[in-house]
Amino acid sequence: MTQHSHQHGHPHGHHGHHDEAGLADMLDLDAEVHGACLGEVTDWVGRLAPAAPRAVADIGAGTGTGTLALARRFPEAEVIAIDASEVMLERLQASARAGGLVDRLRVVQADLDAGWPAVGAVDVAWAALSLHHVADPDRVLRDIYDALNPGGLLAVVEMDALPRFLPDDVGVGRPGLESRCHEAIARANWNAHPDWRPHLAAAGFDLVEQRTFAFDVSPAQASMARYAHTFLTRVRASLGDSLAADDLGALDQLLAGDHPGSLERRSDLRLRGSRTGWAARRP
Repeated sequence: MTQHSHQHGHPHGHHGHHDEAGLADMLDLDAEVHGACLGEVTDWVGRLAPAAPRAVADIGAGTGTGTLALARRFPEAEVIAIDASEVMLERLQASARAGGLVDRLRVVQADLDAGWPAVGAVDVAWAALSLHHVADPDRVLRDIYDALNPGGLLAVVEMDALPRFLPDDVGVGRPGLESRCHEAIARANWNAHPDWRPHLAAAGFDLVEQRTFAFDVSPAQASMARYAHTFLTRVRASLGDSLAADDLGALDQLLAGDHPGSLERRSDLRLRGSRTGWAARRP
């Protein structure tokens, strides 16, 4: 993958164990705070999926946020988790064991840039926050099309924007800190993805539905603070050269646990954002 500074599974790429462990922590926090939103998306997929699917593939599974949600949504199906990272798949298997779902889970370690793995035919394919990271997504879409049974469903989900946690005025530095961070992220091309409709059509799919899922949630304060801290730490480390000195100073104060205005001590954190889903069927 090209950039792991936001939450998603990752279907390919080569990273050090430490980097992958840090991303895995981010993905686990993502699962903790996005539970309600994920349930809404998987219910949408369940409504459009073929009746009683026998095999469901999670493409770029990461630590298994989507995998386990799909396993719960389709209780009779085998769920196949595809990811390049051994670290991620080990974390996923541990979560599946803890949730009593490991007997229906098959993990496949595969780099999608090297080719489609031999997973057999599937009825539902799920690519959440992952498809835009493969080198040739049009080829991968054709591979998914070939892997789906006739009438099978592909759901592609992308973040429209990275998460927002802070009020406009955080009490340190200039108002608008988070907006300026997001502007720097956009310049760095994080999370860039196309409108997948023409790509799906070119691969042979029939578009069934496109939908936007907005969320504005206030999960448990401790989880929210950890999630915001993990995300903004990655922003601070990756985009330090793109931000003004006073914004860097404000970020440092938010990230410092002993500062009165630190993330851990704030009661005004909220998680806002939106995701778009494209559902497409193999005729």
